[in-house]
Amino acid sequence: MVKDKIKIVIITGLSGAGKTEALKYFEDAGYYCIDNLPVPLLLNLIDYFSVEDRNISKIAFAIDLRSGFFFDEIYKTLDKLNDRKLEYRILFLEASKSIIVKRYSLTRRKHPLVENGNIASGIEKEIEKMGRLREIANVIIDTSILNPKELRIAITENMMNSAEKSKLLQITINSFGYRYGMPENMDIVMDVRFLPNPFYNEELKDLDGRNSKVIDFVLCREETKKFLRMFEKMLDFLIPNYIAEGKSYLGIAIGCTGGKHRSIVISEKICEYLKLEGYATRIIHKDIDRKN
Repeated sequence: MVKDKIKIVIITGLSGAGKTEALKYFEDAGYYCIDNLPVPLLLNLIDYFSVEDRNISKIAFAIDLRSGFFFDEIYKTLDKLNDRKLEYRILFLEASKSIIVKRYSLTRRKHPLVENGNIASGIEKEIEKMGRLREIANVIIDTSILNPKELRIAITENMMNSAEKSKLLQITINSFGYRYGMPENMDIVMDVRFLPNPFYNEELKDLDGRNSKVIDFVLCREETKKFLRMFEKMLDFLIPNYIAEGKSYLGIAIGCTGGKHRSIVISEKICEYLKLEGYATRIIHKDIDRKN
């Protein structure tokens, strides 16, 4: 059984412009990635990955002049993709000649078109040979002044749709009790001890924040409703900015006194909200089983 669509990205450009770093980024974003692919194999691999039970829906190929004479097949292969109405996007990375020379001098790697030691001449040849592919690229990124983090931001903004952006950040929500200490490595810590405490209600004292009676007790308060609206609005602002900065993991800690009632209710509501927004979110109740 063949899938209706598979997302295809072709990463290409000048040697030393950052294709390896870009490929790592696509791998982190859930793409099946292959570096230095011989162009004639491109269609065969797309057919292989397009089968339903392969469980692969996104693939990224890095293709450049390292593949030698195979590279000249790229335009025929793209024509075949167009004939078969297979959608693909081409990301072309480039940098100034002086920057590429500097990068090669630092890494001491051999440029694919340098034979006599004249790297500047090799870069000129590559620019000329890659010119046609650059013209048909969907996105061109000049990496001359970009560090790896900035390159990832540029790729996110230019190559990722909103659904993919939301999956770039893995969010963990951790409820906890201040009595037992804060969880480690949290980025955002929210204290909800200002909310009325179910612990002082004899009927609710021995229940936890997943029980409907405790949930109703906490959520029916006007201050709780107002807080949730404000907290959600703050996360709506913060999370896209964390993603744009290239952050891969975000820890949100929500604490109350014992970590059994209020923090659990609020954590569950925030987790539910973020999942509805499309974010990859998991929840941990650090102190739920402790005896108060």
